[in-house]
Amino acid sequence: MPRITLPDGTVRDFDHPVAAAEVAAGIGPRLAKDALGARINGELCDLSSIITDDAELSIVTPTRRDGEPDPDALSLIRHSCAHVMAEAIQRLAPAVQLVYGPPLDTGFYYDLAVPEGRPLSTEDFEAIEKEMGKIIADDRPFARYELPNDEGMEKLKAEGSKYKIDNAKRAIEAGSQRLSWYVTGERGRDWEDLCRGPHVPSSGRIGAYKLLSLASSYWHGDAASDRLTRVYGTAFATPQQLQHHLQQLEEAKERDHRLLGKQLDLFHIDEDVGPGLILWTPNGAIIRRELELFIQAELTKQGYQMVYTPHIGKLELYRTSGHFPYYQESQYPPMISIDQLQAFAAEGVSCAELANRMQRGDIEGYLLKPMNCPHHMKIFACRPHSYRDLPVRLAEFGTVYRWEQSGEIGGLTRVRGITQDDAHLFCAEEQIAEELHGCLELVKIIFSTLGIKDYRVRVGLRDPDGTKYVGDAAAWDKAEQACRDAVPTLGVPFVEEAGEAAFYGPKIDFMVRDVIGREWQLGTIQVDYNLPQRFGLTYIGADNEPHRPVVIHRAPFGSMERFVGLLIEHFAGAFPTWLSPEQVRVLPISRKTLSYGKVVVAALVGQGVRAAIDDSDDRLQAKIRVAAQMKIPYLLVVGPNDQQRNEVSVRARGIRRDLGPLGLETFVRTIKEEIETRGRRTVVSEHFQAAAV
Repeated sequence: MPRITLPDGTVRDFDHPVAAAEVAAGIGPRLAKDALGARINGELCDLSSIITDDAELSIVTPTRRDGEPDPDALSLIRHSCAHVMAEAIQRLAPAVQLVYGPPLDTGFYYDLAVPEGRPLSTEDFEAIEKEMGKIIADDRPFARYELPNDEGMEKLKAEGSKYKIDNAKRAIEAGSQRLSWYVTGERGRDWEDLCRGPHVPSSGRIGAYKLLSLASSYWHGDAASDRLTRVYGTAFATPQQLQHHLQQLEEAKERDHRLLGKQLDLFHIDEDVGPGLILWTPNGAIIRRELELFIQAELTKQGYQMVYTPHIGKLELYRTSGHFPYYQESQYPPMISIDQLQAFAAEGVSCAELANRMQRGDIEGYLLKPMNCPHHMKIFACRPHSYRDLPVRLAEFGTVYRWEQSGEIGGLTRVRGITQDDAHLFCAEEQIAEELHGCLELVKIIFSTLGIKDYRVRVGLRDPDGTKYVGDAAAWDKAEQACRDAVPTLGVPFVEEAGEAAFYGPKIDFMVRDVIGREWQLGTIQVDYNLPQRFGLTYIGADNEPHRPVVIHRAPFGSMERFVGLLIEHFAGAFPTWLSPEQVRVLPISRKTLSYGKVVVAALVGQGVRAAIDDSDDRLQAKIRVAAQMKIPYLLVVGPNDQQRNEVSVRARGIRRDLGPLGLETFVRTIKEEIETRGRRTVVSEHFQAAAV
């Protein structure tokens, strides 16, 4: 009979199989009332789940001990609200077919197959929300039932939804022994949906909800497949939590990097070039270049050497590394020569046979590089190394290419051409700890300089049951322990997550939370015993014998595209002066001071400051409005008095008035210091602190 271990270490014994809800009731009536679900041996489950064996159990309630919403509770509420929304939609439009409706970090969505004659629009939201309110007011239980796979498939075939049949087939292929449904109420009478769960106990436990938007999507993310309608919404335990989230969403709209990118002319995505392939315009290129110079200066201090590698490589290179075929589905198709293609066409070789031959290695071809690692391995291997050479630190701003599904591409945050601030450190095993500390310190410098404070660290480990991993188990154990030992020195929250490792080694990921609470993986550090072995890398040790180096992969920015997208939203487009594409704009009051304005610009540009002049005939206030829209850090108004005294009248971004006059030479010297110190000293703090308050 089960022995239940609670989070505080206390143990409760039962002489019968017990539901998580019964355990909660035994602890206390308040907990039983608040309970929404449970974690049983780490797995999020329904409160009604039966425990038959010894288990670790934690009860999920709406809030954590610190008063913040519990992520598990939000997942349960949002998954359940997706069901409520789907039921409401089918009440109003019975011909709508359900496809898939998962919870998200910030809400939920449901993909729907909508009849052409009855499209959904945001104008339907009010009616849908009204029906949802009725379902929630009914407080009907979410009741789970299961059927054997064959019986469940017969039921789905009788109902005739190809989407649900496909979902069931995928579940069976993934190893499910039984198919499960959730009924919102009573089986055979009320609405139900094929679903793995889990859910809150009843519909009345959904405290507050809101439908947000519509989008197009494709079945399986394939643009050649069925076009679907995706309805987004969100839900919380309380109206107060929902209201706070909606306020965050409004702020996020103002910070949306796609809109600001267009407004500030930072990047462009052109369908003729291809989805997910970023064109960096001059303004955006400045930001990217400044970030590269920033990180490169830090790399020089730590003894890195910069390298360059081509954008493609032979398939055999990636077979050696394991990238092909392990990540074949997320790569661009291999390339073979025209002569080979013509020969195969003459033979009548089918596309399937061509793919099989390529995978077997019968055909040599080329691949757009999905990773920089193999090229760096070859650079290390191109000459002999002694233990005295180690560590060898190779760095590159290298662009790699991934075949992201078209439905997942968006702005800068999900792209197909990815520029990484990549580096590979080749070291002896006894040097791992010190090198990891250096990598972690680099990330801390970057985040602190850019004012990124809301982040956590994830140590990605093997999934004990996973099959994608390569290499020796003992080497994996050493690498995982090295990561565990290094992370606490950061002094920030961290968790260990099984299944998040790369196929060749464990990793340390930096998860940054944006302005609306979404988490993005940015920087990463990975310890790798496997690639050195696959490439046969060696160095000569102090004993004059060959030894295998260990490789540390690290990319503090992660994807440059994603990092810049996050920074645009983090700063709401108002970049610190050192990052701003245009740092100063000079505004002559009239044509009379235009020549002096050009003198001011020349003085600034001569000292490396990015400055321009507004020489239009617009009134001064109109010039100020235009410059404010471009979020330029400093505006220098120049009139006859400024010209006579060799001064400038300073306006700083975010302060809606002149701060006062400053000598031109003094302003140039001080803004140069602001740029060089990356904001540790500023024009405002040095000269206008009192006026800025």
